[in-house]
Amino acid sequence: MDWKYLLTSFEGRINRAKFWAGVGVLFAAGLLANLIDMMLGLQIAEGLGILGAIVGLVSIYLGIALYAKRWHDRDKSGWWTLIILIPLIGPIWLLVECGILEGTKGANRFGPDPLG
Repeated sequence: MDWKYLLTSFEGRINRAKFWAGVGVLFAAGLLANLIDMMLGLQIAEGLGILGAIVGLVSIYLGIALYAKRWHDRDKSGWWTLIILIPLIGPIWLLVECGILEGTKGANRFGPDPLG
């Protein structure tokens, strides 16, 4: 798997398996950063450490790149990621569309089918 493409590119399509792999990597990185912060005493506020904050900020960019490719697989613009800003409904919609529903069959305007 090309992790650089998966986490940094805003072009192309990815299937659900790659999407969940990317989400898992981001989650694990955040967990590890917070664990290191706790072990080294690098807390800058209650529950927030220096390393965790940095990883969190970087993860915003990486997550948006991941979501954009998944939206592309659903034949929608990556701008649909902004739906997460709608309280309650937005995160649920994003989870269903990006994490549960299949992508479009065959090629679409964003590229060939990632499942071949």
